[in-house]
Amino acid sequence: MFVNYEIKSKELEIVFEEEIDHHTCSKLAIMSDDNIKKYMPQTVLFNFEKVSFMDSSGIGMLLRQI
Repeated sequence: MFVNYEIKSKELEIVFEEEIDHHTCSKLAIMSDDNIKKYMPQTVLFNFEKVSFMDSSGIGMLLRQI
C-alpha cells in the first residue's frame, strides 16, 4: 500500500497505489483524515488510477471521507 498527498492551491489530491482492502483501510482513513485536517482544502480529489484492487472496505472508507 502506498499513498501520496499533493496540495495544489486549495485542492488536496490523495493518490492511492496498489491494493485497498480491509487490512489497509483504517490506516488509509486515518492518514487521509489527518491530511484533510492539516491542509483544510476546498476540494479533495481521490485518485485511484494506480490501484490494482479494492474491496468493499475501500468503498466504505471513501464514503466516510465525504
